[in-house]
Amino acid sequence: MNRMAEFKHGLEEAWQSVADGWRQLRDRAAGALTHFGPGKAASAADARAPESAQFPAATWALLAGDVFEDDDKLVVRVEAPGLEKDDFDLEVRSDVLIVRGEKRYEHEATEGRYRVRQCAYGSFHRAIPLPSPVEAGGAKATYRNGVLRIELPKAARAKTRRIEIRSG
Repeated sequence: MNRMAEFKHGLEEAWQSVADGWRQLRDRAAGALTHFGPGKAASAADARAPESAQFPAATWALLAGDVFEDDDKLVVRVEAPGLEKDDFDLEVRSDVLIVRGEKRYEHEATEGRYRVRQCAYGSFHRAIPLPSPVEAGGAKATYRNGVLRIELPKAARAKTRRIEIRSG
């Protein structure tokens, strides 16, 4: 193989590796990418602030989550720092957990100005598909250290049951 062919082959391999990495990142983040829209606390004065125009806050953010399953329940964990427990509204619709909330902007009371604004503020909603039917009436939720944890008992028809085989 001549040098030009080796170079071309190496470049193609590098490009494929980068493309695979981006594809994996997109696939992993697709469900967690959440849009933040104007919330109840948004005001016209906030939108007109000079630093807001120069460094607008992000309107998309990751609300990373995990869904854990055992024989009796599903546990959903969503990382949502900077909120209070009263900022959330939870609902189960069919086999989907819907997490709604609002992250309010708290303006720093200093004389400086922002240079980077990457945090998203406002109302959000995230739909998390559940792998099995649940009894929504028995759900329990806690919020601690920036993590929302929801326990959802499985519906009777969704629980697994081991069947013992007898000699016969």
